[in-house]
Amino acid sequence: MTDIAITAAGVVAGANAIIENGYAAAAITAGQVVYRDAAGKYNLADTDSATAIVRKPRGIALNGASIGQPVAIQKSGEIAIGATVTKGVAYYLSGTPGGICPVADIASGDYTAIIGIATSASVLSINIVAPDAVL
Repeated sequence: MTDIAITAAGVVAGANAIIENGYAAAAITAGQVVYRDAAGKYNLADTDSATAIVRKPRGIALNGASIGQPVAIQKSGEIAIGATVTKGVAYYLSGTPGGICPVADIASGDYTAIIGIATSASVLSINIVAPDAVL
């Protein structure tokens, strides 16, 4: 899979963003997709994981955080993703922990999880759908 190349400094929540706050269970960079673990902390989501909870994205990190540090997560709404995306294209959780890839790069054996659809060349409308269905 080819992930979009996100510049962390360019990740900015939109005016309609739904945000929640918590603590990192791993090192997280702004723009990475995360899930919330059983302890309520955030870790990097991964479409190839054998563990179902890891395949269930919660949102996109708005800031970087080391283990135990506070992190803000955008769950829905528009986000300047800090990368070039293609308007109208759906973007999915990738097999790279925390990564986002276009629909064309989803592979056989992946558990699909839609992150959102690009509304411009730099904005993603987050609407997570993760049915835990394998291709």
